[in-house]
Amino acid sequence: MRYLDQISEPADLRQFSERELSALADEVREAILACVSETGGHLAASLGTVELTVALHSVLDSPRDRIVWDVGHQCYAHKLLTGRRERFCSIRQYGGLSGFPNRDESPHDVAGTGHASTSISYGLGLVEAARLAGEGGGKVVCVLGDGALTGGVAFEALNQAGHLRTPLVVILNDNEMSIRPNVGALQLYLNRIRLDPTLTRLREDLEHGVAKIPAIGRQAYRLGKDVKGSMKAFFVPGLLFEELGLAYIGVVDGHDMHALRESIRQAIETPRPVVVHIKTVKGKGYEPAESRPDAYHGTGPFHIGNGVCKAAAVGTTYTEAFGEALVRLAERDRRIVAITAAMTQGTGLEEFERRFPDRFYDVGIAEEHAAVFAAGLAIGGMRPVLALYSTFLQRAFDMLMQDVGLQGLPVTFAVDRAGLVGDDGPTHHGAFDLSFLRLVPGMTVMAPSSLEELQRMLATALSLDGPAALRYPRGLAAPFTRLEEIEPLEVGAGVVLQEGADVALVGVGTGVGIAREAAQLMAAEGAAPTVVDARFVKPLDTGLLQRLAAAHRRLVTVEENTLTGGFGSAVLEAVGSGVDVVRVGLPDAFVPQGERTRVLADVGLTAQAVAHAARARTPALTRVT
Repeated sequence: MRYLDQISEPADLRQFSERELSALADEVREAILACVSETGGHLAASLGTVELTVALHSVLDSPRDRIVWDVGHQCYAHKLLTGRRERFCSIRQYGGLSGFPNRDESPHDVAGTGHASTSISYGLGLVEAARLAGEGGGKVVCVLGDGALTGGVAFEALNQAGHLRTPLVVILNDNEMSIRPNVGALQLYLNRIRLDPTLTRLREDLEHGVAKIPAIGRQAYRLGKDVKGSMKAFFVPGLLFEELGLAYIGVVDGHDMHALRESIRQAIETPRPVVVHIKTVKGKGYEPAESRPDAYHGTGPFHIGNGVCKAAAVGTTYTEAFGEALVRLAERDRRIVAITAAMTQGTGLEEFERRFPDRFYDVGIAEEHAAVFAAGLAIGGMRPVLALYSTFLQRAFDMLMQDVGLQGLPVTFAVDRAGLVGDDGPTHHGAFDLSFLRLVPGMTVMAPSSLEELQRMLATALSLDGPAALRYPRGLAAPFTRLEEIEPLEVGAGVVLQEGADVALVGVGTGVGIAREAAQLMAAEGAAPTVVDARFVKPLDTGLLQRLAAAHRRLVTVEENTLTGGFGSAVLEAVGSGVDVVRVGLPDAFVPQGERTRVLADVGLTAQAVAHAARARTPALTRVT
């Protein structure tokens, strides 16, 4: 009988020896590979933290002791060990387990994470809440990667933890990766600690040697202190954390069960905040993932034998079309620079990085900084393009408003993964960007309904003297026509795709395709609706909308964005309350995970729902199941 089959809760791990725990880790790794090869998922990160997860649960008493997983894509082993083994192969599937920690799933999932750099803030709040409530005993351990440590909020939390001297354990999982190899001065610092083990042994000798510096007179005393500080800063590993008020343990082999357990025990017994710096291999135990961890960060189903994906998109995706168009436009305009936040591959910027390395910036997981950095580039005369996932652009909203919008700067936001993204679920759905982008005064907001329109919208954004955003979906592929000349669109101009009568279907982005399908359904019943591609959410083509309102009994708006404050709301504001406007879009809710077309059907964003809204006498309703 396998060790894994004997575990129904984390307490069951206490019956095993360290040798048996190491064997259990091998079984967990096999289970993850078997399921993820069939369903897809975040493979490399979870394989790299198997021994750490087993060690944590063998030492701690979860859920009394609480583990907070930063981002959470490394939590698959945690799910297997916390009573979800039988359902594990449903991970990221419709109605199945979430690919991230989820408080509704298990008491062992302390916080529902999905975005980076938040775990220390969660953990600090948990410890302080227990102190204020007079509760004791339970330990809190936060697990975050070196990629997540590039996020500013992590340092804000470390700063407060050191100030409060809160007994909190931070496991720094250092694998030199987020999705791609990490960047920045912090990564160089961690490299120096990691790659030179003699630094740790020098600590005690250095302390003794510096203490012998003669302190003759005030000036010599000051000199001695300065020399001591400088030498420690150069030689002593972990001094950055020590200076912030946190004890430092490391570097620990993240695949050595004994070393991990001893380090965790030492950390939880320390009456102040502690950083345990462990070194792991992303993709550990599966050669294709170890050699190409970026390709197995988030993967579709694949053949275990050779790691080859079982299916691939046919045609060109919006992401690929964006990357190709940006390279072409940058060839003729040296002011164009590209910025991303640890998402080079995911945002289609690999070719731009290769062609224009001096005009490409990966700032790490730091969306707020990326937006202000882009603003500075724009003030300096550049034409920055910041490519982010919609869900991550949310983190930079203040910068959108204050540092770009208020100053009217020509920054282009390429908003990828807009709309529903499928298996990653509510933490990653891009359901809100049209609503919050509309709020920024002076912001031009566009949504292409085709790859050709995307090219022209990018050129439009780069031609403007103020901020602009274009948003487009994940993964959708279509035949690609490479425009000979990428000419800008007329700003604020929609286009009528089909002239009809009685009802006008007005779509934006992916909503245009849904509107066209609805028109075909209606045509089969003898109706002939007008179909419009609005193209611009801000500014709207108010003239066109007024003409549509005058000539049709009803306008039906279609968008893959929340109805709260989205495109349909903008149309209502433009045409007034006297016009019959029915809005079809995403509900005012966090939409569950699942295959995109199935989830769209659940929330009522389909051609059938649009056709019904056009025919019905009462507004269509959206729902979430």
